[in-house]
Amino acid sequence: MNIVCLDMEGVLVPEIWIAFSKESGIPELKRTTRDEPDYDKLMKWRIGILREHGLGLREVQNTIAKIDPLPGAKEFLDELRTLTQVIILSDTFEQFAAPLMKKLGWPTLFCNELEIDGDGMITGHKMRCPESKLTTVKGLQAIGYDTIAAGDSFNDLGMITASKAGFLFRTTEEIKKQYPQYPAFEEYDEFLAAIKSAL
Repeated sequence: MNIVCLDMEGVLVPEIWIAFSKESGIPELKRTTRDEPDYDKLMKWRIGILREHGLGLREVQNTIAKIDPLPGAKEFLDELRTLTQVIILSDTFEQFAAPLMKKLGWPTLFCNELEIDGDGMITGHKMRCPESKLTTVKGLQAIGYDTIAAGDSFNDLGMITASKAGFLFRTTEEIKKQYPQYPAFEEYDEFLAAIKSAL
């Protein structure tokens, strides 16, 4: 029994923090897990910048409401879901993801949660479990699934490495160079074909 585990940002939808960086005019917020492998460190740093600028959850959600899935992402996901079970494993947060999941046809998403104070300011984040993507893949394997995983960033490499097949999608040249053993794709049709051959 197969199950496909996909990263969300950069694979199915644009990077939320890059979009918010442009909207808010704060260039430092362009930093993502492609640049910083330690997600906890990255989020604490982001929350600090939001606090410095007096920006809260509402401002980030206003940007997210304008984000559409990457061209072809919904069609890719729809077709993939006719072939096998699919779970999106993301380090994003419930408070961010709902509008994007609606536009993608409500696929299954495992993600994390933000801590918000009474003024709507983001005060912290609560991860579902340590190394959530890798831990989830191992959990799925423990209940009898063969996992196929794909992503674009450093924080996806654990689940990719642990799976029976792993792929990189629209990743950086640096990650491609460091992990040449994983096929890297730029287009959904060839990506879908590779997943089909691994099923």
